[in-house]
Amino acid sequence: MPNIAHDPEHRLWVLSGPGSSYVLHLDDGHRLRGLHWGARLTLGQALSLLDRPQPGRRSFEDPADGTLDLDTAGAMRYAHAGVQVRFPDGVRDLEPHPAGEEVLHHEDGTELVLRFADRHYPLTLESHYRLRTGTDVIERHLVLRHTGAPTDGTITIVRADSATWVLPRLGEYRLSQARGQWCAETQLNRTPLPYGETVLTSRRGTTGHQANPWAMIDDGGADEVHGSVWSCALAWSGSWRLTAQRLPTERATLSAGFGHDPITWELAPGEELATPVCAGAYTEGGFGAASRLWHRHVLDHVLPYPEELRPVLYNSWEATEFDIDVRGQIELAEKAAALGAELFVMDDGWFGARTHDAAGLGDWTPNPDRFPDGLTPLIDRVHDLGMQFGLWVEPEMVNPDSDLYRAHPDWVLHHPHRRRTEHRNQLVLNLARPDVAAWLHGRLDELVSKNAVDFLKWDMNRPFTEAGWPDAGSDPDRLWIDHVRNLYALLDRLRADHPGLRIETCSSGGGRLDLGILARTDQVWTSDNTDALDRVEIQHGFSQLYPARVMGAWVTDSPNPYTGRRVPLDFRFHAAMNGVLGVGGDLNRWSEAELGRAAEHVTAYKGVRHLVQLGEQHRLRHRDDRDLNAVQYVAPDGRETAVIALRTARHFGHHDPALPLRALEPAARYRDSVTGVVHHGAILLTHGLQLDLAADDYASALVHLIREPA
Repeated sequence: MPNIAHDPEHRLWVLSGPGSSYVLHLDDGHRLRGLHWGARLTLGQALSLLDRPQPGRRSFEDPADGTLDLDTAGAMRYAHAGVQVRFPDGVRDLEPHPAGEEVLHHEDGTELVLRFADRHYPLTLESHYRLRTGTDVIERHLVLRHTGAPTDGTITIVRADSATWVLPRLGEYRLSQARGQWCAETQLNRTPLPYGETVLTSRRGTTGHQANPWAMIDDGGADEVHGSVWSCALAWSGSWRLTAQRLPTERATLSAGFGHDPITWELAPGEELATPVCAGAYTEGGFGAASRLWHRHVLDHVLPYPEELRPVLYNSWEATEFDIDVRGQIELAEKAAALGAELFVMDDGWFGARTHDAAGLGDWTPNPDRFPDGLTPLIDRVHDLGMQFGLWVEPEMVNPDSDLYRAHPDWVLHHPHRRRTEHRNQLVLNLARPDVAAWLHGRLDELVSKNAVDFLKWDMNRPFTEAGWPDAGSDPDRLWIDHVRNLYALLDRLRADHPGLRIETCSSGGGRLDLGILARTDQVWTSDNTDALDRVEIQHGFSQLYPARVMGAWVTDSPNPYTGRRVPLDFRFHAAMNGVLGVGGDLNRWSEAELGRAAEHVTAYKGVRHLVQLGEQHRLRHRDDRDLNAVQYVAPDGRETAVIALRTARHFGHHDPALPLRALEPAARYRDSVTGVVHHGAILLTHGLQLDLAADDYASALVHLIREPA
């Protein structure tokens, strides 16, 4: 079990996982400080930190800045404050005093709850720290409660970050993050952390393509296999902000929470605000070890069905776009089944008046001209072919040209006296409204129940605009939270009603990717950009925090529909094998040779799928080596490993370098499942796996090694 050690006399707590500790201390001013986040300490070792000399106050500087785990605005503190409020009389300073503590025991770990109450005003704060068995990830959140009488008025919550993580003094600080845009998501960016506050954020109502709610900090010297890394990730699928702060005193913090400036929330007497989880971890062993820790955390403690191997899917969108009919979909399903696909997904265009992207969104009934007998004939044929059946939906959106909007124009986000901005011919349904949430659950429940749907590709193609709710009363900003909470409740209820249903989260590609949505879905549509070369970069950044088990990766046509790049079929398949393999090309245009080769690749992927989706991932090449990329996957028991190598170009006739592998037994021997060649583990670890790639550009290979019996 995780360890929570406490010394009541010194008001100190040590929260420890298998390899790390986070130390908290209430100082003489009743301020909760973060004394240590790093290698595992005993209680005695942690107590010795109190004997170390503390910096004194300098003019205009409070030495508490950059050291507070619960960082509230007030007094002489001018650094970033994770909790900011405004009381009814206009006072903004908080003076929280300790009000108790509790250790909660869960089936999979323990949780420390530290309680505080403002010295004068009726506001309490709870700071939660949950430690799960077998992991160094700590999950944190806050609960703010208005404890006053009905006549006390509302308290405005200006900011409520889920956690502020106090970093040790490192000398130098480097920030790792994921940046991007549509069709260029999750690109890894590493830069020195400047002095001041670096804010990563989304103000769009969704997680966003432009940034992702996680960050990693190191001292500038860590690489893939060496160095200490401090990281945190926010489990929230709406607007968010993450502040990386570096002070002139060389203290640094990471603070993350939901919402964005200038959005606030009103807390009425008797109400509480619980923030989403912000998880954090300290690891040694470079960025590779940090990634593997997060991958294992997602698999063990986030995903609904982590042990499931995700099926190979075929999606018909690029073959048909809006030109859909039952006969054409059945023909594609038959070709997909011949490739070895296990899930057939019909994308946009099957419902209402949706013959183009300007009509029908919100009317979730089959188009009677295209499906005169409903979806049943298609679904029955897909099931007869041995595949599951999936549908694309975009439940949170509506076209103005739809029966739904004509009946309920007030159901969308809007402000009075302001235009309703359309993007992609769409408006956003106000899911914060209980009546909208209830209607949407009923419609989706009926759709899934009546049509034997196994899988939903749940899309969300536009951000919030005119985010108003005229009937919300005194707190219209609450929609930014309640939309996401009602989305979560809808997904939870739908899955409870239909235990066999699986869901892919999509938002114009990877625009809604975070630990919060992953707790309710099974995989992610990574990007609308399926260009295999671009995907190498996107998938590298994706893998920093998220496991291959959730990363949807398609093989599509060449030239690529988005970039126009021509890439060989083998390279396209090998790139997509680094995640949940899918095929999205127009099979009607593929030659017999291409279809046959594709079937071989699908079979090969199924042979290593358990390694890719459930094994440990090791990135073998430095990301700045643009020509050769390789990733290794190792079975949890170490008996198998797979290597996927992708080389875009070979210069000056040089041979490809051998790839030193990782996580093998030096004394063991490993047999290539295809060639039968046997390798010594010690040689693979030191001298490396010799690649036999073609001399052409865009050469690739999959190597599957099995450990020989002792």
